[in-house]
Amino acid sequence: MKKLILVLYLLSAALAVHAQFTLATNNGAITITDYTGTNPVVTIPGSINGYPVTSVGDSSFAYLDISSVTLPDSVTGIGDYAFAGCLDLTNITLGNRLASIGSYAFDNCLSLSSVTLPNTVTSLGEEAFANCGLAGMYFWGNAPGPDATVFLDDYTTVYYLPGTTGWGTSYGDAPTAPWTLPYPLILNRGLVAGIPGAKFGFTISWATNGTVAVEACADLSVSNWQPLQTNNLINGTNYFGDPQWTNYPARFYRVRGL
Repeated sequence: MKKLILVLYLLSAALAVHAQFTLATNNGAITITDYTGTNPVVTIPGSINGYPVTSVGDSSFAYLDISSVTLPDSVTGIGDYAFAGCLDLTNITLGNRLASIGSYAFDNCLSLSSVTLPNTVTSLGEEAFANCGLAGMYFWGNAPGPDATVFLDDYTTVYYLPGTTGWGTSYGDAPTAPWTLPYPLILNRGLVAGIPGAKFGFTISWATNGTVAVEACADLSVSNWQPLQTNNLINGTNYFGDPQWTNYPARFYRVRGL
């Protein structure tokens, strides 16, 4: 009986969460089209009724009294005006597969002081973050294709990781600056294309003129890390290539600040 009550409670809770959203289903994927809940802290589920939630539709949260939104990794697109006019919105957490943010998506979100975009974002629409209270926009990846008005009437700074590409002194009419993390980071891992005997390698990102040690281990259960190279990060970045990678059935890498 206790197990049955628990199952019924969990089912009821799940239905209550799903009931907060109006949905549209297309080819087995769900778009959130409206939010009818009363909780100002919103967490969008990754799936509803067994179908993945892949997009937040046009105007679906516009002008609502919400303060925080968390999107799942399944969401790849945010529609036009999706969160426009959400004056109390202070926090937006984006999933790691998000590719596009539509026009006016966060227009006039006056309480939104910073946003961090995953490295999967490739497109920002017209005035996507216009008229916001942004102090900083943080990009994990290469520069997406912006509209020139993406930060219209904002006084924000765009921060990017050294070693990512497409950045100039400004982006969407906002000034840019390197984003220095408190630790070194591995970017863009993979084979170097078009080179005979290509090496496996990666870009290291951190602080300008920082020094990092690259170490490798063939078996994580033993955790016997061997030093491979010490790199100085000119302009905050450096490329490491491993000519010995084919000698191992598996090899793991880490970087440490010195």
